[in-house]
Amino acid sequence: MAFGKNIRTWFEGAWHEGDIAVMRAADHGLWQGSSVFDGARLFDGVVPDLDAHCARTNRSAEALMITPTIAPEDMVEIAREGLRKYDTGAAVYVRPMYWAIAGSDLGVAPKPGETGFALCLEEVAMPDPSKATTLTTTQFRRPVLADNVTDAKAGCLYPNNARMLVEAQRKGFGNALVQDAMGNVAESATANVWMVKDGEYFTPMPNGTFLAGLTRKRIMGLLREGGETVHEAVLTLDDFRNADEVFLTGNFAKVTPVAGFDDVSYTPGKGTQRAREAYMDWAQGSPL
Repeated sequence: MAFGKNIRTWFEGAWHEGDIAVMRAADHGLWQGSSVFDGARLFDGVVPDLDAHCARTNRSAEALMITPTIAPEDMVEIAREGLRKYDTGAAVYVRPMYWAIAGSDLGVAPKPGETGFALCLEEVAMPDPSKATTLTTTQFRRPVLADNVTDAKAGCLYPNNARMLVEAQRKGFGNALVQDAMGNVAESATANVWMVKDGEYFTPMPNGTFLAGLTRKRIMGLLREGGETVHEAVLTLDDFRNADEVFLTGNFAKVTPVAGFDDVSYTPGKGTQRAREAYMDWAQGSPL
C-alpha cells in the first residue's frame, strides 16, 4: 500500500513512474522477513543527512546478513536524481531498501550476494510543527539484541511498533511511550523521545534495544554546540511524568511536541522550540 502520492521508484538500474512491483513470491525477503529500509526527507529544498541515511541502509543490511549492492554515495546520487523531478517546494519521503532474494543452504538465512534493491520516493507533506501528540503506556516492550535485530532498521521490527500504536490509539492517545526489557523508557512507538527538566535536556541512553536515530544524534550535537546541557541517561516513566516538556525526534517530522502523557499535561515551550529551530537552521545547509 502506498504511503504518499506522486511515487517514483528506482529499480534494476532505472527510474519508473509509480508504485511498481519489485518483489516476487519466492523472494526470501517476502516469506522470511529479511528486509531493511531507511528514510530521509526532502523539504524546503533541502535533504539533511541524506548521506547518513544511505550509509545506515547498508549497515542495516549487513546486520540482517543481506549483502549490500549499492555504495552509499551512489545511493545518494540515485536519490538526488529522482528528487530533482519533483516540483519546487515538494516534501518527499526518501526510502532506500534491500531484501534478500534467495535463502542459503540453511534456508532461513539469506544467501550472500543475492540481493534486491529499490529506492522509493513518495510525496508526503511535513506535519504541522505546532501540532502536538499525546503519549500513553503500552504493554509491549522493545526487544534486546539477543531477541531481535535491534541494530538495524528492519521491516520485521515494525509489527511490534504497530501493536504499540494501535493500543495507544484505542486508549485515545496519539503514540506510546515504550519501555525496554528492564522497564526503563526506550523511545516512543515511532520516534526517539526527549524531556526537558529545569532547563536541561534528557534522552534515553542507547542500550541496544532501540535505534539512536540520526535526527536525534544531529539535534543532540546542535544543542550542545549551542551551549545547552544534554544528558543521555537511564530514564523512567516517572521521570517523564515529572518533566517540564517532552518532545519526539525522527526523520519523518523532525521534532514533534508532546502535550501530555496519560493524565499529565505539558506546555510545549522554549526547550522544544530551541531543538526544532536548531535543526531547521542547520538543515538549510543541505540543499538538494
